[in-house]
Amino acid sequence: MEHASAAAIVDAHGTVTGWSEGARRLTGYPAEEAVGRAARELLAQEAPPGTVSALSGVALVRHRDGSAVELTLRGCPLLGADGRPCGYAVTARPRDEPALTLTGESFQQASLSMSVHDTRHRYLRINDTARRMLGMSEEELIGRPLPEVMAEIDADASGFLRLLRQVTDTGRPQRYETFTPASSRLGEYAWTIEMWPVRDPSGDVVAVSVAGFESTDQHRARERLALLNEAATAIGTSLDVVRTAEELVGILVPRFTDFAGVDLLDWVLGANEPLAGPAENIMLRRVAHESAAEGLPKVSVRPGDTDVYPPFSAPARALREGRPVLVGPGDPDFDRWMRLSDEKVPADRPFRDRVSSTLAVPLRARGTTLGVATAMRITPRGPFAPDDIALAEELASRAAVCVDNARRFARERSTALALQHSLLPRGMPGQSAVEVAHRYLPSGSAAGLGGDWFDVIPLSGSRVALVVGDVVGHGIPSSATMGRLCTAVRTLADVDLPPDELLTHLDDLVVHLTADGGDEVGELGATCLYAVYDPVTSRLTLASAGHPAPAVVLPDGTTRLVPVSAGPPLGVGGLPFEATETVLPEGSVVALYTDGLVRDSDGDTGPATAELRRALTTPAHSLDALCDCVLKAVMPEQPGDDVALLLARTRALGGDQVATWDVLPDPAHVAATRQSATEQLTEWGLDEMAFVTELVVSELVTNAIRYGAPPVQLRLIRDRTLICEVSDGSSTSPHLRRAHAYDEGGRGLLLVAQLTQRWGSRQTGDGKTIWAEQPLPEEPEG
Repeated sequence: MEHASAAAIVDAHGTVTGWSEGARRLTGYPAEEAVGRAARELLAQEAPPGTVSALSGVALVRHRDGSAVELTLRGCPLLGADGRPCGYAVTARPRDEPALTLTGESFQQASLSMSVHDTRHRYLRINDTARRMLGMSEEELIGRPLPEVMAEIDADASGFLRLLRQVTDTGRPQRYETFTPASSRLGEYAWTIEMWPVRDPSGDVVAVSVAGFESTDQHRARERLALLNEAATAIGTSLDVVRTAEELVGILVPRFTDFAGVDLLDWVLGANEPLAGPAENIMLRRVAHESAAEGLPKVSVRPGDTDVYPPFSAPARALREGRPVLVGPGDPDFDRWMRLSDEKVPADRPFRDRVSSTLAVPLRARGTTLGVATAMRITPRGPFAPDDIALAEELASRAAVCVDNARRFARERSTALALQHSLLPRGMPGQSAVEVAHRYLPSGSAAGLGGDWFDVIPLSGSRVALVVGDVVGHGIPSSATMGRLCTAVRTLADVDLPPDELLTHLDDLVVHLTADGGDEVGELGATCLYAVYDPVTSRLTLASAGHPAPAVVLPDGTTRLVPVSAGPPLGVGGLPFEATETVLPEGSVVALYTDGLVRDSDGDTGPATAELRRALTTPAHSLDALCDCVLKAVMPEQPGDDVALLLARTRALGGDQVATWDVLPDPAHVAATRQSATEQLTEWGLDEMAFVTELVVSELVTNAIRYGAPPVQLRLIRDRTLICEVSDGSSTSPHLRRAHAYDEGGRGLLLVAQLTQRWGSRQTGDGKTIWAEQPLPEEPEG
């Protein structure tokens, strides 16, 4: 270690200008004999090749006594004010200390790119790997500022230079990762760069060392993993085929490719089942594309258009072979495809000439081919690698499953919507008790269509039934269940049951269906509101099976919810339903609705119900216009369920349209009753209906006196039809029977059925009512 201070200063011309005491002890030359001499004269033989350029190595130095001394030399450039080397500081050690020599050789021959910079970031030393990477000699780099060199390599080197300054200022090591583009001098590579301070014996930072190694494989692996992770959340956010294709394209461009397009077989966008295998020339429909490269022309195939792909094209091959197809310039099929495309759209030829690689991946899900995703890279970007193919397959597979889910959802939605439309009333039946308007908005949520329904059912005695229901759940099972319940309600309404009894029978039906076959109703749940309005008494009678109460707007503009007792949902069984009665002035508006109208995202119905009552008071020229106002004001922006709204404005039959007689329970009074009915028809101008009406009144009143119980009452109603009603205190319902040839009776109801348009009976709180309807005569044309 006594020779550790052996050092000399050599100027740019190779002349010794400084000499240390250690150098004297090592060579025997005092300073006055060494300074001023050419350094070459002190050598016993020429230095080995590369020693001078490397500024390190072993040299044979002539001792003052004439012997040769083998020394390990190491040089360090000394920079002038202009930043250029103006000389060198050379240190020497005896050859028997190999450690420093090996250290220098390790630096020089390292496979990493390594360099040393002063505190002003000028090159002091650089190894062979760094010189080869930069394509510059050591003479070109020594003394040159690193930021100047980096500007030629990476247009955006600000991050690297900022960290380099931090190392100089703080003395803490830093790591920097960068990716140089294909246009860079270094090429398209990823780099990991380590920077650390070099300190002198006093601990001050005197230099900064930099080492960089290529990490392209690791970088691309991380990129692929990040792309897959992003695709897991970004692709398939909606059950829409086109949107899913756009999401796939958005993932691919620009990080994976410069251009991407998704083409689907035509049947995928419809409600049809998969067609047979692809033909020779395959017609595909473009649903999404995107380009990131600058200067590219507009794509000739626009979204929504179709294009025919020849059998040798990459998309056609991918569909036919069911695997990814990678082609590029020089491939016969690719060149042929490009020539054909140039003939069809010559303006896009400059773009096609720049294509470096094309990858077509089939979109397959559940064994069915749906279409193809095509990616193209443009020079100077490199072609697709095997790892890129695997990544594209994974992305296409995820997208294909999402596209297939969207396709299946669209098909099921279309089926459920058609089923619902076939079951919901297409036109309101003829009745004059109420004026009605309605709206039905199917759900647009990913859960699918719900099971909401409504109905308006004419009943006997000019009454009308208003029905609204909701099957919990979505999709075809919900729609099918809705259809069964809707049919059951119509059937029970035809029996003319009171609202509470009707819901009891409907509940029993649901319970039996669930018990017998595991019907979906029990699993899904259902609610129903059934209301009957009588225009003669202006009375509304209703019962609820777990359904929201209707709102009423009175003619004076006040609104309220009808205080109905909300019974259990259908299918619970064993619990009663209670009917509520209320009298409504003529012109009142009753609003029946499903909870999809008033339920917010948190499941709360209070705020929307209050808004519904306010919206019902909005001035509108018609009920249809009021429907629109209510939906606009109340319905959520994105309803998660179907919405059904039924508005009914009540009408009342005046005293001049209804005539009522109490009948004494004595057959002798039948003739007087019949005469009163005839006189009423004359007053109404319906004399031509007198004959049939006398027969009907005579038969029904006689049966009530003979087989029924007092009190007996006759009522005639002149509405859209002439209605004859006879009520009595017995609950026994009449029925038609076939009379034999010699029977004296049994033909009365058969005669009524033959002479009238329709007839029937209904139970009342005090007994029953038998009714028959006759069409009114047509008024003569004026």
